[in-house]
Amino acid sequence: MAQKAKGGNTVAAVEALVEPVLAQLGLRLWDVRYEKEGPDRFLRIFIDRDEPLDIDACEEATRAINPVIDEADPIPESYYMEVGGPGLGRHLTKDAHFEAMRGREVLAHLIRPDETGARDVRGVLVEKKDGVIVLDCAGDVRGIDAKAVSFCKLCDDDDLFD
Repeated sequence: MAQKAKGGNTVAAVEALVEPVLAQLGLRLWDVRYEKEGPDRFLRIFIDRDEPLDIDACEEATRAINPVIDEADPIPESYYMEVGGPGLGRHLTKDAHFEAMRGREVLAHLIRPDETGARDVRGVLVEKKDGVIVLDCAGDVRGIDAKAVSFCKLCDDDDLFD
C-alpha cells in the first residue's frame, strides 16, 4: 500500500496515480486540485482530450480512477471526488498548459497593477520560458514575470454571454 501523502504532496500523488489510467482511456490529465470548502474537502480531477468532452467520458474516467485511488489511499481524511473538464476560461497552471495553448489568446491577471495601472494583460501566448510569460498584445510583445501573475487563463469564453 502506498504511503499517505501530506500537504502539497497529495496533488502529486494523485497525479501519478491517475495519469496512466487516463492515458489508457485516451484522455489527458489537465489538473488536480485538492481544496477545502467550508467543512468539506474536494479532490477535483480535470481531464481533457482533443475532441470535446462529454458526460460519458467523465463517467468512464471516474469509474477507472476511483478503484486506483481507493487502493492507494493517498488522502487520509474524507473527501468528495469530482471528475470533469477544465471548461471555458481554463486556468494555465503548468508549463505543459502554456505549451499546449501557444498561439491562443490568454489573460494574465497581475497580483499588483503594472506601470499603467492595469491588472489584466491580454494577448496571444507566445511562450512561457524561464519564469516569463511572453504575450503578443496587438503587436506589442511583452514579457511578464510569472511570479507577478495571480492567474493566467484562456480567453475562450468571451462570446458566451453576447
